[in-house]
Amino acid sequence: MAKTRPGLSAAKPKPGKKDLDMYTIRGTSKIVRVGDCVLMRPSDTGKPPYVARIEKIEADSRNNVKVRVRWYYRPEESLGGRRQFHGAKELFLSDHYDVQSAHTIEGKCIVHSFKNYTKLENVGAEDYYCRFEYKAATGAFTPDRVAVYCKCEMPYNPDDLMVQCEGCKDWYHPACVGVTIEETKKLDHFMCSECSEDDVKRSQNGYHASPVSDTKGTAVMAALRYAILLLVASLIASFAEERAIYLVLMEGEAVAFHSNIQPQQHGRKFDPQSEASKVHVKKLVDSHDQVLQSSLETGSYNKLYSFKHVINGFAVHTTPSQAKKLKHASGVKLVERDRRTKLMTTYTPQVLGLPQLWTQPGGDRNAGEGIVMGFVDTGIDPWHPSFASYGLANPFTSVISNFSGACQAGPQFPAFSCNGKIVSARFFADGAQASAALNATVDILSPFDVVGHGSHVASTAAGNNGVPVVVNNFYYGRASGIAPRARIAVYKAVYPTIGTLADVVAAIDQAVSDGVDILTLSIGPDEPPQDTATFLSVFDIAMLFARRAGIFVVQAAGNQGPGPSTVVSYSPWAVSAAASRTDRRYPASLILGNGLNVTGVGLTAPTIGNGSLLYRLVLAKDALNFNGRFPRTAEYVEECQFPEALDPNVVRGSIVICTFSAGFNNGTSTLTAIIDTARILGFMGFVLVANPNYGDFIAQSIPFSVSGTLLPKVADSKVVSQYYEQQTLRDARGFVRQFNARAAIGDGRVASFGAQSPIVSRFSSRGPDFIDINRNPADVLKPDILAPGHEIWAAWSPRSVLDPILNGYNFALLSGTSMAAPHIAGIAALIKQKYPSWTPSMIASAISTTATKFSNNGDIIMAEGFEVGSLYPSTHFDSGSGFVNPSRAMDPGLVLPSEFEDYISFLCSMPNIDRFAIRAATGVWCGQSFGHPANLNLPSVTISALRGSLTVRRSFKNVAAKSETYVSLAIAPNGTTITLRPPWFTIAPQGTQDLNIEIRATVSTNQFGFGEIVLTGSLNHIVRIPVSIRPV
Repeated sequence: MAKTRPGLSAAKPKPGKKDLDMYTIRGTSKIVRVGDCVLMRPSDTGKPPYVARIEKIEADSRNNVKVRVRWYYRPEESLGGRRQFHGAKELFLSDHYDVQSAHTIEGKCIVHSFKNYTKLENVGAEDYYCRFEYKAATGAFTPDRVAVYCKCEMPYNPDDLMVQCEGCKDWYHPACVGVTIEETKKLDHFMCSECSEDDVKRSQNGYHASPVSDTKGTAVMAALRYAILLLVASLIASFAEERAIYLVLMEGEAVAFHSNIQPQQHGRKFDPQSEASKVHVKKLVDSHDQVLQSSLETGSYNKLYSFKHVINGFAVHTTPSQAKKLKHASGVKLVERDRRTKLMTTYTPQVLGLPQLWTQPGGDRNAGEGIVMGFVDTGIDPWHPSFASYGLANPFTSVISNFSGACQAGPQFPAFSCNGKIVSARFFADGAQASAALNATVDILSPFDVVGHGSHVASTAAGNNGVPVVVNNFYYGRASGIAPRARIAVYKAVYPTIGTLADVVAAIDQAVSDGVDILTLSIGPDEPPQDTATFLSVFDIAMLFARRAGIFVVQAAGNQGPGPSTVVSYSPWAVSAAASRTDRRYPASLILGNGLNVTGVGLTAPTIGNGSLLYRLVLAKDALNFNGRFPRTAEYVEECQFPEALDPNVVRGSIVICTFSAGFNNGTSTLTAIIDTARILGFMGFVLVANPNYGDFIAQSIPFSVSGTLLPKVADSKVVSQYYEQQTLRDARGFVRQFNARAAIGDGRVASFGAQSPIVSRFSSRGPDFIDINRNPADVLKPDILAPGHEIWAAWSPRSVLDPILNGYNFALLSGTSMAAPHIAGIAALIKQKYPSWTPSMIASAISTTATKFSNNGDIIMAEGFEVGSLYPSTHFDSGSGFVNPSRAMDPGLVLPSEFEDYISFLCSMPNIDRFAIRAATGVWCGQSFGHPANLNLPSVTISALRGSLTVRRSFKNVAAKSETYVSLAIAPNGTTITLRPPWFTIAPQGTQDLNIEIRATVSTNQFGFGEIVLTGSLNHIVRIPVSIRPV
């Protein structure tokens, strides 16, 4: 948790509040609104004012006004301190929120994007800029790197003077090229060392510049250039550039789309084993090697991969200066620096109504049969019963038509691991090995899953049906994948130490070649691309071409919610899954001696007596071991991290109250340490309570090997504290004379059902979608769909190195959009099985247009907010089209198809994306655009900036067996009107129908409003199209 601003109390909101639209700063006429940046008075008059962004304004019954703010940090307030490249007006947008009295606001200010700040002609006292987000607890930045300049590779500081090279247009610090600031100001021309060297070569080859009359001036400039050249050469010789991975796209079609490659029979886009494919593969690989050899110095690079099946390019490990040369090499379209990747983490088949679907011919014995699902993740545990091929009533065959995988053997993964259920397994580690020193103990170079995440994801989508879930000798029920008869193809590309996009793109490239039907990516980049549009990164382009090859791609939306524009899945050709809670809970109650039950969290066995026997309740701070030599800090005492800190005679046989304090917030304290302490000292059980000084904390249902419960809410912790203090006798010094408080811990392993659901999980990343690093909104709805992703039981690797608490377990209860994505993938597999001729966009449409926006109690789906336990009505940016409904998705009535050419037209319709950049990324020149990107035929309508009026079109195809008449209804977002033409229509089987959507702005709200278009069919089909519009 972030620190509290000195002198400002972190006031907690109280009941009876009302939201305000604005607030007038005390003593002024200035008005502030939500979203404005303000200066706030510090307690120390010698310090500059704090800078914050207002998130909410509210007043209580006494008209006391408070503001919820998100703090900006100055560089000197960060853990790393101020650096050379930090400007005087630079701020970091932190994850530190507070509720403050509005009278501490001193004035308004403007925090510009870095790009806009550099364009200011006059910088005023109220102008600041921000280019990083900052995690106050860890000191981590997003992005963790930015564009660098000069030979020193330092990020740009707008306060510093720089000189631009006339040749390559790069910028340099005067001191780095041996020129003083005064000399720089007098220069008429400047060329860097590399460009000067090229000048010399051209002169030696007989290429001369046009005559210049001022020969003296030319000689002076030439002399200066060579002086700089010599100086910089000496600098380079003494300065070793740090290597990085670069992803490179080349001219020419990949194998899957080359005109000379004939399609294979039975639906495959191409045959990778054909002679023509092999010839083209060799041609592409040779061209990659030739570009590297002709452009880069020998020994300066290491080629990691050739991408040849879905995109034409390669990954190379080299220095920034060598990568710069590649940008100018013949045949190279795009060079992009690699980014890191991160992982996004029995009951859900019943929640989704899948047993009813499985009652169709074949039942669960046939659900997903013939479909191959690819998983780019951390690998798989082939020994897990969820992936077994033996002992089944309907054994798996070892051959799948139209699929050509391979079983890549290695440590803990023998060749027979591919058993018919697992039909292919490969690993990709060249990027990881180039970027970090891998740990041979945990970073196993084989498809084996030493993390557990990949096994969890694969079993959620396609695990065998009816596998018993037993953890700590307790039976939790039976687990099943959504499509239990689907086959699994594994592409391991993420390791415990590191994950790189180079490995992920190589995995996608191979998956397309192998012929998977569904591709699941419960992983994603840890930041948006720095120098290109989000849609045009090599990673997103690889997904675009996978979609072109007929593969349904589903991606986790991200786990950075609940703030806006936190999605890490950007493109309309990948279905982005948000995560929700189900109606199942695992309550672990603390039963107090006064009869009160305080509900907590934890998959725990009860204390002896199952709640009927009460035990001594001891606060860890009151059990201090005075004989020990150790620091008297919170971590050692109240957080129960070290056995030597506690008196064994006091805590043995007791339920010990541990406190979630500073150590947990900064990551040095763990639940594992509490459990170890409890075992060593013989606790009867433990309770981890919230510390009022740090606020509520996030708790997950985790299996404990000793009795325990987590109380993440301060309010519940205060109930326990009040009872404890009432019952505990202390002397005048505050030391305990007698422990009279008693308690028991109930069974936390027994699930309760019927809670409100679905609810968008707090961590689930939110829209709006955005097109660049500055988070400018895009005309695309993200996330696309909501699916179960909170506390999901699925397979786990018992040899996992990820979490010691889960070590040795075959199953884990995990949360994350990583868990939501395989639910959507499994449903897509069932649809693909039923309708093998459907394109990925038709499957995506069926899933989206049939989703529900209501919870199980009939109300609108709610979403969790910033405060633990807080809820608000969800919008399309929280839940996409709504909560997935598989049975309706199997019979959608209408679908909205889109093809590869439509996505190109969409890109070419975007006014802020350069057409040459589109050509470089896709290999396709812009032809006819849509006129407006909102005309892409998606099952949603999103307009990020509506001025006046706009008409967009949607084209529907009837996939039902009969003709049907549909009546159209529009619910317009605030500040707009919508007219639908035609208002009704009749459509024949396989027929198409266009719908014109005329949208007019009536009020410039400058914020998104939400509505929907509903088409109701005469045969009971209902098609819902979510609408999100920002009138400006």
